[in-house]
Amino acid sequence: MTAPDSELSFSPPIKPGQALDAQRTRLFRIYNQYRVVVGLILVALVFISARNALGLQYRFPLLYESTAFSYLGLNLFIAFLMIAGFHPRQGHVTLSVLLDIFVLHLLLFFSSGIGSGLANLVIISVAAGNILAPSRIGIFYAALATLGSLGLVVGGALTFNDGADAMVRAGFLGLLYFAVAFLLQHVTRRLILSETLAQQRGRSIAELQQLNHQIIQRMRTGIVVSDAFGHIRMANLAAAELLSGRSNDPSCGTQLPTPLKKRLDNWLKDPLQRTEPFQAAPEAPVVQANFTRLSREQGEQILVFLEDTSKIAQQAQQLKLASLGRLTAGIAHEIRNPLGAISHAAQLLAESPKLEPGDRKMTDIIQRHSGRVNTIIENVLQLSRRKEADAELLDLNHWSRSFVDDYQSQLSQTPELNLALPEKPAMARFDPSQLEQVLTNLCENGLRYSLANTGEPRLWLTVGMAADGERAYIDVEDEGKGISAEQKSTIFEPFYTTEKSGTGLGLYLARELCEANQAHLSLVQGTHSGCCFRITFAHYRRLT
Repeated sequence: MTAPDSELSFSPPIKPGQALDAQRTRLFRIYNQYRVVVGLILVALVFISARNALGLQYRFPLLYESTAFSYLGLNLFIAFLMIAGFHPRQGHVTLSVLLDIFVLHLLLFFSSGIGSGLANLVIISVAAGNILAPSRIGIFYAALATLGSLGLVVGGALTFNDGADAMVRAGFLGLLYFAVAFLLQHVTRRLILSETLAQQRGRSIAELQQLNHQIIQRMRTGIVVSDAFGHIRMANLAAAELLSGRSNDPSCGTQLPTPLKKRLDNWLKDPLQRTEPFQAAPEAPVVQANFTRLSREQGEQILVFLEDTSKIAQQAQQLKLASLGRLTAGIAHEIRNPLGAISHAAQLLAESPKLEPGDRKMTDIIQRHSGRVNTIIENVLQLSRRKEADAELLDLNHWSRSFVDDYQSQLSQTPELNLALPEKPAMARFDPSQLEQVLTNLCENGLRYSLANTGEPRLWLTVGMAADGERAYIDVEDEGKGISAEQKSTIFEPFYTTEKSGTGLGLYLARELCEANQAHLSLVQGTHSGCCFRITFAHYRRLT
């Protein structure tokens, strides 16, 4: 829907001379086409009798015919050059206009003189010269044409005894030449200035449009323009990334994703209703959509703003942890002391030699559950006292090797950790200590379920890149029995556990740590029988 943005560049201001040069080729091509038509007419008049109606009487027929044919041939040759891509310069324009004035006066001399209709063609040549070159040389064209007409009258009077009326006509034509030159120069300069101003404004509008396009494309807020039926008219790159999860894909399709279309329909029914955040694709972030209508002049179109909620979630997480810290401080004070007394009393009771076997079993239950409650308190305290994430740029290939070596060396029974790494470096920003805590939790859970199902503590760790080729991820996959579809929606909730001895805070704590680093922990489809947990990191260059 959108193309990758290019570098922003501005063109220098347009000068009037540049505007004239830009249209010289086009105007000269039109003028040369006129000359070809005139040449064809002059040659045709040689063969038809209509020339008498135009006042043409050949004084030198042979010279007239050769000049007319030469003029036509020269114009045809120039026309072929123009077709081949010839771009005339100012010297070519000047030479062409001077040639026209000279040839037309020759034809007038070889025919019936200044009194024929061919004299009107000189006016057109002078006018064309002042249009193509609105400068002092245009006055020179008028002066030269005037001298040519006067010379033609003098030559006709000496050679053919032309009357005084020819001198009057020549004077009138001279005044007309200068009038046309001054008028067209003024009009042409005004037109050039107007066209220059129009081109400058057009270029300014184009540059402003390009600037707006660059701003919209570089915004972190996703912007989508669609109609009420969900057909996308325009979308920027941020919207494509938020909706598809692939930043290298400049298109987000022609139709709004189903979750966004559903929220658009709800908004159309009730514009005051705030839409809920959604996730358009498994690899896409959680997005908040806001809608507004464009003006009526732009049609029934809807502007959609898409905001990545990861930063908001991170800030909310800090507030939540601050509140949880105050709560857990009270829990530690109010519960741990009585809990310690209960555990100590049960331990002393178990040391009594007169204790019945049934009562001893009860003391074991008290001690076991006291330890479980104490573990829950420790986990909650660990969550609330956790320091703010200090993200660092990590090469996950190198970091994962070190983690696997350290983790295996800390266990008495060495587990089988199969590590798969990509060929290219996988970069991510994450707090190293918190990432180690998350992976330790996932590995402990995975090894426990693999051992229970297969009898072997085996895990599969995979480092890779997401479909956009820019965001890295780590998969932790076990060989357990997996979980049911009903449990998938609740495994990240606090205090939810499938183990009798579990606290239900491990996965919750792992996801909280990921969100604090703008990463995402999710359960995805793996290649083995067990569960596959994926940590999808934010783009290491765009992380704030």
